[in-house]
Order: sequence, then C-alpha cells, then structure tokens
Amino acid sequence: QVQLVESGGGLVQAGGSLRLSCAASGSIFSINAMGWYRQAPGKQRELVATITSGGSTNYADSVKGRFTISRDNAKNTVYLQMNSLKPEDTAVYYCNAFTLGYNYWGQGTQVTVSS
Repeated sequence: QVQLVESGGGLVQAGGSLRLSCAASGSIFSINAMGWYRQAPGKQRELVATITSGGSTNYADSVKGRFTISRDNAKNTVYLQMNSLKPEDTAVYYCNAFTLGYNYWGQGTQVTVSS
C-alpha cells in the first residue's frame, strides 16, 4: 500500500507562486511514476504534470513554462512549483502514484487564485 499526503495549497493573487508537496509512505519502492492532477467544480479532472522514476517529465500545455514538477528521493516527496498563477489555475490539486498493481491518490489540496 502507498499513502500520499499533499500540502502547500492556499489562496494567492494572480501572478503569484505556490509550491505543492506530496509525501509518499508505505511501499514506496513500488512507485514507478508520480503526477499531479487538478479538478475544478463541475469540470473533469485533468493531468497537470508527471515525473517517472527515471526523472522524465511531462506537462499539460496550459502550464508549460509556468509549472515545474520535481522530486526529492531522500524525502520520498514530489513537488509542484507553480509560478505566474492565473485564476483559471484554481482547483483541487491531487497527487498520484502509479505502481504495478494500483493507482493511488492523495486527499487533495485546494489552490485558489484571485484576480
């Protein structure tokens, strides 16, 4: 089993920055890749960014150049640095971990960007 805990969400003005953290525990050796997703009320959950165990990254077009996903293997933690935030970035952000047997999700953290 893998447990994921997100933190770092909050209220920020447009143009500001936030850094989200996702701490993994449990069978962390089984994690092949991790990612960040987001979902606004009434909208579909969408992929924001992913990072593989080898360090390869992928981003949604809407966040390229503004968001950066990274990892600290010693702390079993994945980060999402969000810069130049826009009101349309407002959503609940979820951490995801992919293993051979299951896809795990964190509880989510709210990000609100005011204009």
